[in-house]
Amino acid sequence: MPSPSKPSYITPVPTPFHPPIKRSVEIAGHKTSISLEPVFWEMLKARAADEGMPINALVARIDAERLEAETPPGLAGAIRVWLVSR
Repeated sequence: MPSPSKPSYITPVPTPFHPPIKRSVEIAGHKTSISLEPVFWEMLKARAADEGMPINALVARIDAERLEAETPPGLAGAIRVWLVSR
């Protein structure tokens, strides 16, 4: 049985089990670092492109949404959950 093809916006990584990569983003004028696995960075990049906005703007939107939660999760976890829940 053939395996389902991956979406074209996901850059192949030699193995799906790659350690997180830390990158800096700016939220409301403040720089912060976020550690995400490469697949999540690729998903975030694709979603930002789909939304027609920079990655920083999408991260700021996710950050604002997570802060509305009764018990806000960490930003990296909120990004992962946001990406897989949409």
